[in-house]
Amino acid sequence: MAKVAHIGAGSAGFGKNFLADFLTRPSLQDSTLCLMDINPDNLEMMHTAAKRIKAQLNSPVKIEATTDRKRALDGADFVIITIISNGWEPRRRENEIPRKYGVYSTSGCTSGPSGIFRGLRYIPVILEIARELEKVSPKALMLDYSNPSSILPWAITKASPVPFLGLCHSVQGTAMEMARIAGIPYEETGHWAAGINHQAWLLRFEWKGKDAYPLIWEKMKDPEVYQENVVKFELLKHFGYWVTESSVHNAEYVAWFRKSAETCARYTPGYPPEFDWQGRHERGAKTRREALRAEIYKEGPLEIRRSHEYCISIIDSVVSNVPSRINGNVPNTGLITNLPSGACVEVPILVDNMGLHPCYVGDLPPQLAAINRARMSQDELAVKGALEGDRRAVEQAVALDPMTAAACTLDQIHEMVEELFVADAPFLPQFN
Repeated sequence: MAKVAHIGAGSAGFGKNFLADFLTRPSLQDSTLCLMDINPDNLEMMHTAAKRIKAQLNSPVKIEATTDRKRALDGADFVIITIISNGWEPRRRENEIPRKYGVYSTSGCTSGPSGIFRGLRYIPVILEIARELEKVSPKALMLDYSNPSSILPWAITKASPVPFLGLCHSVQGTAMEMARIAGIPYEETGHWAAGINHQAWLLRFEWKGKDAYPLIWEKMKDPEVYQENVVKFELLKHFGYWVTESSVHNAEYVAWFRKSAETCARYTPGYPPEFDWQGRHERGAKTRREALRAEIYKEGPLEIRRSHEYCISIIDSVVSNVPSRINGNVPNTGLITNLPSGACVEVPILVDNMGLHPCYVGDLPPQLAAINRARMSQDELAVKGALEGDRRAVEQAVALDPMTAAACTLDQIHEMVEELFVADAPFLPQFN
């Protein structure tokens, strides 16, 4: 009988989907699912959803709900993390401050000054959960969906012995995107992806056992299709492979696409330099939560539909010993041979009752490894800064960001980083 704790269970984006994923798995019917959130209203909403889905399925799963994190972690075999740390406002500042210096982030959740400072804020919070698990459930597998999912796994696996896996939906989401672009059924395709989170490469994309990349190259000739994914098609055209995550995300990981109002308009139409990603994100989250609340408390049965997220299938494979293959973020133990050892890489992983078995990839094409290494240098210094309280390492990490380097002098970067340290000071205890 497994105990699964979901920290941040009130998430509008993940909460109900995970309930459907969990409660429909035959192998998990004798398990305990403990929902934990610091927001009592959101927790109650998801607890209500869980009880309703459980009743509809006549499931014997034991469901608990608590605002006490230590209670949720005690005795857990698996810990799912879907949290927002420190609320919305810090992320807004982390995007607005670099914008003053000509660094035009879009999402700001992965790399560059915005992503690095987000990582600095999240590392102490996630590490605190790992430290608690070391005391009460040291063998529990942490399954974390927090961004930045390259910096966080690198830091946590370096600082704690608790098993940790960084998860994202960008690999399977990108494979679905490629199938849609190619006009073929996703269920008939196969893929093999590796690199780093939000910048992994679809090294193979096949349809019925044959290379399906020619279909993508052909679709690039269609102006309407190209315009939907300008950055990713440009990367494909010049580097030969399709990359994970959206074009808008990828635009901020490299130097070429958001250097001016003109390049923003050309490569990321609809996302000018002053674009308020966080404002849009907050409005979208509010709309999703209101719709979800209406759905959960309506009369009649709830829709029960599995998601394409990996975490419950991982738990299912460990418990049932029915193998599955996912992509996840783990230390590079010789998995990608031309990326730095010990760094965080995103690779295929086989899962069974013996746990996680990351797959050997070998060398990436050299041009792809070079792009990844530019971001990994930032990540390495950001992790050093976070774990050692080293402000200089953080500044060096930001200075090595390609988009920042294209916009700023080193003196400007120093000034920007100092301003970000002041803005985020309440959330950075390691630098006090």
